[in-house]
Amino acid sequence: MLVVGAGPNGLAAAVTLAREGLRVRVVERGDEAGGGARSAESTLPGLIHDLGSAVHPFAAGSPVMSAWPLQDHGLRWVHPPLPLAHPLRHGAAARLEASLDATVAGLGDAGPAWRALTGPATEAWPRLAPAFLGPLLRPPRAPLHLARFGARAVLPASWTARVLPDAGARALWAGLAAHASLPLGAPGTSAVAITLAALGQRVGWPFPAGGAGAIASALRGYLEALGGEVVTGVEVRDLSELPPVRAVLMDVTPAQLLRIADGRLPAGYARTLARYRPGDAVVKLDLAVEGGVPWSDPACGEAGTVHLGGSYEQIAEAEAATAAGRIPEAPYVLLAQAGRFDRSRCREELEPVWAYAHLPRRHAGDAEAVATLAQRIRAQIERSAPGTTARTRAVRIWGPAELAADNPNLAGGDISSGAATLVQLLARPVLSPAPYATPLAGIYLCSAATPPGPGVHGMSGFRAAQLVARREFGIDVALPDAGRASG
Repeated sequence: MLVVGAGPNGLAAAVTLAREGLRVRVVERGDEAGGGARSAESTLPGLIHDLGSAVHPFAAGSPVMSAWPLQDHGLRWVHPPLPLAHPLRHGAAARLEASLDATVAGLGDAGPAWRALTGPATEAWPRLAPAFLGPLLRPPRAPLHLARFGARAVLPASWTARVLPDAGARALWAGLAAHASLPLGAPGTSAVAITLAALGQRVGWPFPAGGAGAIASALRGYLEALGGEVVTGVEVRDLSELPPVRAVLMDVTPAQLLRIADGRLPAGYARTLARYRPGDAVVKLDLAVEGGVPWSDPACGEAGTVHLGGSYEQIAEAEAATAAGRIPEAPYVLLAQAGRFDRSRCREELEPVWAYAHLPRRHAGDAEAVATLAQRIRAQIERSAPGTTARTRAVRIWGPAELAADNPNLAGGDISSGAATLVQLLARPVLSPAPYATPLAGIYLCSAATPPGPGVHGMSGFRAAQLVARREFGIDVALPDAGRASG
């Protein structure tokens, strides 16, 4: 067995097959495993920044990653006192707490409506996750829970926000929904808000101690303990370079598969992959901040993640501008401050800060647009934390070109492996109950361009490996028991 690409999904696929006693080798183009889950000293020596993903509710709530004994291979979760804060220009910050009851209590009059929106998914997450985190075109394992979730999830966030009678709760909802990098009026954006709220209220929004690279390191360590192998510095440019193996799982984007297949794919399937819609780009900043970010609202200092952008209306305007191809004047910004809670990432009083905002894809190759959005990200931080600029000792800007050079799966600055539209949640990358299979014998996709999509959860890799095990080896692989992590 061969896996191409050592991102979280590629490693999860390899672990799944190795657990069944199959011999698995993973080859990775880069010098280290991890893909979007890596860490490095990107600004100043001794200061550890996350190069891709930073906050990991999906990993903590993943049916497979939470069940595998990754703690035996160095993975330890750091839980901030508050998963998420959303500062407001008038009034106290809105808070997503680490329990449903606490969030509801903090939202006052909007609490009952928040419970109605997010409570069912929060309470049912262990049963909902296996059904939700996989292909939707198949009989679900938990039909009632999935139906209850889906009834609200398919709606635009702009519709579900109407039931929230408080500006703070609506702003919190907008910040969650805007993770989709779509206008808030787009169908399916409520799914993102509900899922992220449920995860925060059920498992938290934790950081891996030492950096995101600890996730990949633990997956690799577990794979090697099972007899698997990871070889770095090996790039597969064409299918002809693959060794003769029973099956190959590709942790690559549809565009990369088209290029590697080089005309071998049937015309209809190739056209479908070519039509697959990429997501918008991002501009990411790594900041070295002495003493940490000086938030005006104390709640932000307790939160691992802070959403910046103001009210529901302001976030909706920013995301609509991005979708229309304009760089928003006041962008919606996601900020993570892992160093505040994980001092192993820091150098004395210097803390690493991670922040990004959405950039219209049409501007992905425009260096001036990247610089403009980077400046506006910093201005947005300064509005809620005056003095941050004065405390900042170094900045590294990652535009689409830099992100893609570091990780080809992020071509065009797309961190989601394809737009998270409702259509592409169903057809990711093709409309099929087994979207991991390609028309080429023994070639499978296992990247975030397959269900369930973006997020460091390993479920795309697990589901693809399930299919490979059944089709190629006649092995039925069940989800591991989260209550009994086993090797």
